[in-house]
Amino acid sequence: MKTSFPKSLVQALTLAGVLSLAACSSTPTTTPTLDEARADFVAANNNPAVSSYAPNEFRQASEALDRANQAAAKREDLNTIDRLAYVAKQRIATAQEVAKAKTAEADIANASRERDRVQLEARTAEAERAKRDAAAAQAQAADAQMQAQAAQQQAAQLAERSSRLEALLVELHAQKTERGMVVTIGDVLFGTDRAELTPAGMATVRKLAEVMMQNPDRSVLVEGFTDSTGSSAHNKDLSERRAQSVAQALTSLGVPRQRVDMRGYGEAYPVAANDTASNRQLNRRVEIVLSNEGATVPPRAAQR
Repeated sequence: MKTSFPKSLVQALTLAGVLSLAACSSTPTTTPTLDEARADFVAANNNPAVSSYAPNEFRQASEALDRANQAAAKREDLNTIDRLAYVAKQRIATAQEVAKAKTAEADIANASRERDRVQLEARTAEAERAKRDAAAAQAQAADAQMQAQAAQQQAAQLAERSSRLEALLVELHAQKTERGMVVTIGDVLFGTDRAELTPAGMATVRKLAEVMMQNPDRSVLVEGFTDSTGSSAHNKDLSERRAQSVAQALTSLGVPRQRVDMRGYGEAYPVAANDTASNRQLNRRVEIVLSNEGATVPPRAAQR
């Protein structure tokens, strides 16, 4: 419990001494030591640390000063007044030293508590950071696992798609070339000297459309050819119409138009001599070139 000594206490003590002296003489009795003790008492009373940390010492100092003042009021000899004032002065100094020491102790305690608080906050922050790092590492590991699983699924899907593609191309008797896989639709899959596909020809195109739908990163180039019988203009027109018929059939089956291109070459690029009926039939064909993955079909080399 804090003890407060109001400034009026010193004034009351001093006034009591003065009144007592006035009753005996018009000249008050005092000494330099007593004046210093009174001044020290005022300073101590104005110091809040004294009332907070040295209330007992300050009360003893007040009592000592009161005895010195009473001696002065009674006009006792100066040595007695000086001795009592000196005791009061020492007790006031003791109260101030005790207050100073305990203030320092309180400051050290406060500093220690502040240090403990800062260290606790630092440990808490470190623990939180470690927790966040662990959570981030766990999330990263989970993400890596998901990516690995996605890559495995994608690889499995690609392998399955590649397997289906190979099976369909084998069924279509496709041939692998530098330009891509080539599926040939022979003359028997069209009406005689006509561009319309027969049901068998349409069945072949349907299988090819399935390949295209399963491999969206591939395109096709449909190329029409004829034998050398008839005029060049007629042959060129027939080859273009047959290539266009196949291209239109593919788009009607769901293949995007931008993935399908066509050319008609007429009697150019024969695969056999036009000297027999069977050879001429080989030359009357439509070749569907399926591009390599992620590429377009390169043009044919110029005919020599």
